[in-house]
Amino acid sequence: MNLYTLLRSRAEDHGPVRVGVIGAGKFASMFFTQVLGVPEMHVVGVVDLDVAKARAALGRTGWPEERYACTSYDEALRTGGTVVADDAAGLIEHPQIEVVVEITGNPLAGVEHAVRSIDNGKHVVMVNVEADCLVGPLLRRRAQQAGVVYSMAYGDQPALIAELVDWCRTVGYEVVAAGKGTKYLPDYRFSTPDTVWDHYGFSTEKIAAGDFNPKMFNSFLDGTKSAIEMAAVANATGLKPQQVGLQFPPASVNDLSTLFRPATEGGILEHSGTVEIASCLERDGRSVEQDLRWGVYVTFKARTEYAAACFAEYGMVTDPSGYYGSLYRPYHLIGMELGVSIASAVLRGEPTGSVQAFEGDAVTTAKRDLCPGDVLDGEGGYCVYGQLQPAEASTALGALPIGLAHGVKVTSSVREGQPVTWKDVEVDDTTVAVALRREMERDFR
Repeated sequence: MNLYTLLRSRAEDHGPVRVGVIGAGKFASMFFTQVLGVPEMHVVGVVDLDVAKARAALGRTGWPEERYACTSYDEALRTGGTVVADDAAGLIEHPQIEVVVEITGNPLAGVEHAVRSIDNGKHVVMVNVEADCLVGPLLRRRAQQAGVVYSMAYGDQPALIAELVDWCRTVGYEVVAAGKGTKYLPDYRFSTPDTVWDHYGFSTEKIAAGDFNPKMFNSFLDGTKSAIEMAAVANATGLKPQQVGLQFPPASVNDLSTLFRPATEGGILEHSGTVEIASCLERDGRSVEQDLRWGVYVTFKARTEYAAACFAEYGMVTDPSGYYGSLYRPYHLIGMELGVSIASAVLRGEPTGSVQAFEGDAVTTAKRDLCPGDVLDGEGGYCVYGQLQPAEASTALGALPIGLAHGVKVTSSVREGQPVTWKDVEVDDTTVAVALRREMERDFR
């Protein structure tokens, strides 16, 4: 609760926290506009393969052009300015940068950037949930061995969910379910980049603003991003995914305590202590009233009759028994809240959520019939989507993680709706991400 006090003290004594950012999309843009008002943080460098895009993001979010005109990191450190470049290695390896924020969304690149950052003694804030879901346990172990922090990104839903679970356990409730809201219908799993904007209802003018990647937004729509994020939450909290994966039931904020409890108690869950998503749409497409589309929640159970009575005394909306309650946050502001993670890592040596185990996995699933010779195009594309599975079931099946489903050739026929396995594709075993994933499956299964 005194993070800003620590940040000011640090800046007064040792100068601002020195930050490097890799990736200049929507999440980064939201951070850029906020960090303008935080002189205690200095974005020393912004790296993106498309330098013009990165410069446009800074300009669009309120940065004066002269602020990001530096030609070297030494100049940036001396003047308080920022370098915009396309070389991640140069940023990662500069000795004065303290924390690297990975926001590329590319799991293979994200893993490589995280490994290199950790090896160079940098804290890592992993916005790239795809990379975290793929090999997070190994990255955390590597960071611990190096004495640096490996953290989820505050403001993104997984970190906020993990915070609610942590609160719940600290004050003594049984965690029954945790998750988020989203826009979802079963037919959306077949959405492609060609249909995504129709489902969202975005105008041509909005799309032209420059922040909207059709594959990324389609990943949210077809359920892949939910599978990835809930796998990350399961791995950070120890909550165990259901065998059925995610059910995406329509739910309002007043339904949370009744719906997200075990089926044996009248809810929909296979068991207590799991993750689940609340859809903001009824199955017929109507909007749910008082939905949780932009928010996060935790459902918990009182352990004593006295605690349940306190729920009633303080006006909590509960299930009919009075024992199940929920706490929710209606909004998340993604990159606009990122500074909490940066400050926490550098000043407290603490992550804002960090993987603890390998409990959940996002499994590659055929969006259409796949034939030998097809090349997968990854999450949010035309070929596959991600489904949540318990890690034990995923590894027993030999399922291909969705983070490795881009640019790989199919070698076996896979029917629509069926999981794609390692044996169904040609994978480049020389990449860092593939090697670490195979190591994780051996060490954590």
